[in-house]
Amino acid sequence: MIADGVEDEEKWLAAGIAGLQQNAFYMHRALDSNNLRDALKYSAQMLSELRTSRLSPHKYYELYMRAFDELRKLEMFFKEETRRGCSIVDLYELVQHAGNILPRLYLLCTVGSVYIKSKEAPAKDVLKDLVEMCRGIQHPVRGLFLRSYLAQVSRDKLPDIGSEYEGDADTVVDAVEFVLQNFTEMNKLWVRMQHQGPAREKEKREKERSELRDLVGKNLHVLSQIEGIDLDMYKETVLPRVLEQVVNCKDEIAQYYLMDCIIQVFPDEYHLQTLDVLLGAFPQLQPTVDIKTVLSRLMERLSNYAASSADVLPEFLQVEAFSKLNNAIGKVIEAQPDMPILGVITLYSSLLTFTLHVHPDRLDYADQVLGACVKKLCGKEKLEDKKATKQIVALLSAPLDKYNDIVTALKLSNYPRVMEYLDSETNKVMATVIIQSIMKNKTRISTADRVEALFELIKGLIKDLDDAFHDEVDEDDFKEEQNSVARLIQLLHSDDPEEMFKIICTVRKHILGGGPKRLPFTVPPLVFSSLKLVRQLQGQEENPFGEEESTTPKKIFQVLNQTVETLSNIPAPELALQLFLQCAEAANDCDLEPVAYEFFTQAYILYEEEISDSRAQVTAIHLIIGTLQRMHVFGVENRDTLTHKATGYSAKLLKKPDQCRAVYACSHLFWVDDQDNVKDGERVLLCLKRALRIANAAQQMSNAARGSAGSVTLFVEILNKYLYFFEKGNPQITVAAIQSLIELITTEMHSDSSTPDPAADAFFASTLRYMEFQKQKGGAMGEKYEPIKV
Repeated sequence: MIADGVEDEEKWLAAGIAGLQQNAFYMHRALDSNNLRDALKYSAQMLSELRTSRLSPHKYYELYMRAFDELRKLEMFFKEETRRGCSIVDLYELVQHAGNILPRLYLLCTVGSVYIKSKEAPAKDVLKDLVEMCRGIQHPVRGLFLRSYLAQVSRDKLPDIGSEYEGDADTVVDAVEFVLQNFTEMNKLWVRMQHQGPAREKEKREKERSELRDLVGKNLHVLSQIEGIDLDMYKETVLPRVLEQVVNCKDEIAQYYLMDCIIQVFPDEYHLQTLDVLLGAFPQLQPTVDIKTVLSRLMERLSNYAASSADVLPEFLQVEAFSKLNNAIGKVIEAQPDMPILGVITLYSSLLTFTLHVHPDRLDYADQVLGACVKKLCGKEKLEDKKATKQIVALLSAPLDKYNDIVTALKLSNYPRVMEYLDSETNKVMATVIIQSIMKNKTRISTADRVEALFELIKGLIKDLDDAFHDEVDEDDFKEEQNSVARLIQLLHSDDPEEMFKIICTVRKHILGGGPKRLPFTVPPLVFSSLKLVRQLQGQEENPFGEEESTTPKKIFQVLNQTVETLSNIPAPELALQLFLQCAEAANDCDLEPVAYEFFTQAYILYEEEISDSRAQVTAIHLIIGTLQRMHVFGVENRDTLTHKATGYSAKLLKKPDQCRAVYACSHLFWVDDQDNVKDGERVLLCLKRALRIANAAQQMSNAARGSAGSVTLFVEILNKYLYFFEKGNPQITVAAIQSLIELITTEMHSDSSTPDPAADAFFASTLRYMEFQKQKGGAMGEKYEPIKV
């Protein structure tokens, strides 16, 4: 059915074009022979094709453009005729004898154009006559195209200031009057289209109207180009007349399009000076008009105008632009009670952008906008509308983008209140935006109050806003979010130790409620921030003024102990053990023996009770040995207790190679270079001998299980330990012991049961080369190595 209609329309268009071209041919022939009467006859017949009602606006436009081209040629002929002595007044009278009104008016407009150019009559009189005569066509499509033709032929002949057609002093007023009258009539015709035809074709009519809207809008463009329209005339005549037509037409499509046209075509300076009048029209528009988009565009234009030059900013203050826009938005929302929440947020988002551009120093204005937004959101549940939440993110991101400083945004009291209306997922997005802004701008947040406010804003990342943690959360996204929180914690810093300690306590309060999945990400950076403060206070045991409230390392360590304990409860024992050892090392540097001992005790308890995986045990025992070796704060008794425990753990590891390596590592606990009281050669030798026994047992087990003795790597590693302590001057490590170990390795390597291991062979060869090198180097070390036979 639709296809048939389209085909019929194509046929009608083709017939119209054929008729038009045929009459145009005869018209050209008449023009060539200077036959005026025939030229008028055939041109009228040609223009009669435009009387059709069968074509859609789109197809009618094609026909109109062909007629328009022919009329240009006819206009040239009329000009020639007047040069040859034909009276233009007679010609103006003559064309009015055409039989049908539509061809008559097209011809009248064409001759009228030549008439104005001849200057035989004032332009304003001819224009007034033409615009009045065009009322004879009341069919919407035909009338719109006729008036569009009138606007086209007259636009360069308006009696404007500086124009050759300027007459007496009031001619600009006449030019404006002509365009406004044409605009008014065209708009009436355009609106009338909506009410013609059956209701079921409403969508089709709206599409057709959309195709024709530029014909109407062109009048406003012509108005904006008239040089004689100054601010006063715009304020007193042009804008009120245009708005009157827009409001009175009570048509949704026309009101939206024409308000947008006004904003786009007239200068920003005029908008600023006539804000009252312009904004006053918005609440009077139909409730279904998309006011949010139009108002947003107005604010965007004004924002760009403000950004274009600092010189224009006083104008904004003078006209109180912010309060006027704010009031207008309130009235619009009041006038449209059914406006969706997306529209409300979009309006306030545009107002906030405007405020930040025009009044960046007025934080109270920005807060006022956020407050108004909260008022409208009040009583509503968390937003489900994706577009609305996206708009809130844009609203909240605007201050961050403008100030590049979260500290400024934290001064806005309504900022966190707006965030409360975001669903948990969007809350996370906004929190991530805030953290990224801090990192990008390296913002320094140095007071506990600001940290408290900041962590209230980003609570979506720090704890679950819903009752349960969602299993469907993407693991990689979750890690990325928590890593960004960790980086944020590292950025928080104050030079004042008291304030820094308050910051640490504030962060701790927030992150401890984060649940078992988050703590492994957020506790370590907090611990290291605390240890950084400890290093800053190193050596300060008591406040010289004797105040109990002052921050001391001891107080920080108490907080640290409780904080790290939370990790062992969730459980994350390996991480907790590492952090306890870090704390122990810091306590050692502060000469706090009881504190360091307590941290080691906690680490040992975790090792015994929580760490059961053999690989985790190996890693943990080497961390314990490495940390304990660096401790200088312990007395003999405490050190012996901890060392004894460490060697005991080493000997109980599951795999023999792991046992062997842990036991020979323990030898370092009995010989520390920079501590004269920790140089027990006998116990070093005991450890190394014990390691040898375990390595030997590993060889035998391998032989029993696999039929081959396995690698000699462990023996070569122990040999290297022997050489280390030999060089350090341990009297218990003798040349004979080293020699016998070399011989043992050589024997094992050449044994029939040994497994070839190129890596072990290379390691042993490298060790022997090192010994040879020391011999050749000479000096005291060379002498020590001389008796060893390689």
